[in-house]
Amino acid sequence: MKKRQVSTMEKMAVWKQMIDIIKTDVTPATGCTEPIALAYAAAVAARELGEPVRFIDGLVSANLMKNGMGVTVPGTGMPGLAIAAAVGAIGGDADAGLQVLQHLTPDVVALGKKYVADGKITVSVKDNTPHVLYAEAVVYGENHRVQVIIVDDHTNIVYIEKDGRPILDERVEAGSEEDPKIAFLNGLTLAKIVDFAECVPYEDIAFLMEAERLNDHLSKEGLTGTYGLKVGYNLQRMIKKGLLADDLMQAVRIRSVAASDARMGGAAFPAMTNSGSGNQGIAATEPVTVVADFLKVDEEKRVRALALSSMVAIYAHSFLPKLSAFCATVTAAMGAAAAMAWLLADDEPLAVIERAIATMSGSVVGMVCDGAANSCGMKVLASVTSAYEAVLLALSDVRVAGSDGLVANSADECLRNVGFLATKGMQQTDDEVLEIMLHKNQA
Repeated sequence: MKKRQVSTMEKMAVWKQMIDIIKTDVTPATGCTEPIALAYAAAVAARELGEPVRFIDGLVSANLMKNGMGVTVPGTGMPGLAIAAAVGAIGGDADAGLQVLQHLTPDVVALGKKYVADGKITVSVKDNTPHVLYAEAVVYGENHRVQVIIVDDHTNIVYIEKDGRPILDERVEAGSEEDPKIAFLNGLTLAKIVDFAECVPYEDIAFLMEAERLNDHLSKEGLTGTYGLKVGYNLQRMIKKGLLADDLMQAVRIRSVAASDARMGGAAFPAMTNSGSGNQGIAATEPVTVVADFLKVDEEKRVRALALSSMVAIYAHSFLPKLSAFCATVTAAMGAAAAMAWLLADDEPLAVIERAIATMSGSVVGMVCDGAANSCGMKVLASVTSAYEAVLLALSDVRVAGSDGLVANSADECLRNVGFLATKGMQQTDDEVLEIMLHKNQA
């Protein structure tokens, strides 16, 4: 049977959808997006309250609790969801979405810490919610009470109520409708994404230079050695001591993990996210920036590589749950692997990309997400290392065979298999991880 030719108009329509999705899923965020979601809900609730906030009750899904317990909230030097809710309500910018905390003042931070210390903030797990991403803030003033609910996406407000009267109600039953965006993404292929990155009009994707600018700025900040676990800074020192080679692999590793050090360590600078995560955004972009710098490519080729990486990361993530026990820096780094392979391949870049992604599917897949924390830098480091190693092997015509484990003959099927693992295979793991986190260190 003859294969139907895709018309130029059809292709342009698909490209437009990809561009719209990138613009939605590659956005700046100041701080880890899970506590930021609760901060944003609290900020919007405080705006609607119309009087000083006296108390705040937060309710979050188990996944959001896991990801918000241990991560430093930017500008506060303090970890956790309680301080995020406090400073969000007291001084957050309710119009700024994921950058709700970008303009915190010392007075706001000091008052937020006092609210936490005085027990004016409570945060607990919302029982039996079908939404893996759920953040609810209820703020109380002297005369009024406002409730704001976010579900499924970090800034997706579906319900606002003031003094028992709904102001906004866009709640729908979880799982009652198929998400057309996910259906579109699931129907893509790596071949279609490579064609998009290579052929889409440059001016339509030029905005992605901002992703490089923001995440590379975080990387430079992390290399100062003042944030998080200081992994990038200390690995850089190991080069000076002669314990590590000064080569492209180390540059990819060090500059990527340094950005995560800064982000997770509370640097008050935005990261460009991917699929709702700053660490995923870093894993998808910083390795590409490093390789592009090494090759001294022009701006257009650099942007096309970023478009390829961003879109492959989003495509791979479309097979995953919103939040889970699966560390999605792995799928984000698959995007970086695709772009690095595309930049480094002498010919047949699609074949090199497919080999690299197949090999990654047999490498660090299954790395557990145990909540957002400084240790996320180690997971970024592992993911981008796996990506670069897989690219080097792919350039030598080597890949993990489709007969091995989760790996399939087709790289697109590999990504679907990874999704099955995260969605169906790691659900009990997620429950156990949170149980351990809530009850550890009590002996």
